[in-house]
Amino acid sequence: MSIDTRFKNKVIWITGASSGIGKALALEFANLGANLILSSRNEESLNEVKVQCAKKLQKEHLVLPYDATNENQVLDLVVKAKFFKGKIDYLINNAGISQRSGILETEMSTYRKLFEIDVLAPIALTKAVLPIMIAQKSGHIVVTSSVAGKLGVPFRTGYCAAKHAVMGFFDALRTEVFQYNIKVSTIIPGYIRTNISKNAVKGDGTSFGKVDASIEGGMDVDECAKVIIKGLEKGKSEIPVGVGLEMKILTLKRFFPKLVFKIMNGQYKKIAKSNQLDI
Repeated sequence: MSIDTRFKNKVIWITGASSGIGKALALEFANLGANLILSSRNEESLNEVKVQCAKKLQKEHLVLPYDATNENQVLDLVVKAKFFKGKIDYLINNAGISQRSGILETEMSTYRKLFEIDVLAPIALTKAVLPIMIAQKSGHIVVTSSVAGKLGVPFRTGYCAAKHAVMGFFDALRTEVFQYNIKVSTIIPGYIRTNISKNAVKGDGTSFGKVDASIEGGMDVDECAKVIIKGLEKGKSEIPVGVGLEMKILTLKRFFPKLVFKIMNGQYKKIAKSNQLDI
């Protein structure tokens, strides 16, 4: 089965679908004939994405606004999602936020916010969708982690911790759901041209509000979506995606961890000296 037909008529639920990687994935999947469920907090932007997706092919798509911090909302959302087409083939947990602050300036409430959105929200949604996939004896659960889920990056302590937790949880989940013919894939983006740094939180929980130079020089988000979809089509457990030095460091960490620690120490000194919080 070619990639052009594998996703035709599949029901694909994407969180964080109003912008960035989530939006790019939605548009690409729409072009491949999928039926989409689009979720994020921004209903207006979701409806704009829905209109764009509908222009690709005449398919039906559903907008389900979703506040990742509202766990009480999850079961009702899952009922609506299943009612849409009677099944959920893919759940793509993509919603998340990043961080730009040193540990001493980061309030505990900010760390909790990062874990609520980046870790507990995808766990809650996955846990609620899983019985549907078990009943249909198929499914594919996807989560967006980060290179920061593999490395310790300065001024990202909360983000790194959250993404490391995501890696651990979904690696363990993969072993539990294999028996039900359910796949689990973890996306590991490097620097992708999105608003992730602009929407990142500072130590006090307010918006960072700037686009990092490293993000500006990163991989095009539409190309990123194509790489991810090819990885999902192949059933890859991990899908690294990016074009910068950070992807080489990802490989280097496996064989020369002490060298990578030195590189990160150098990055800390560079950032601290420039006071830009940008790597």
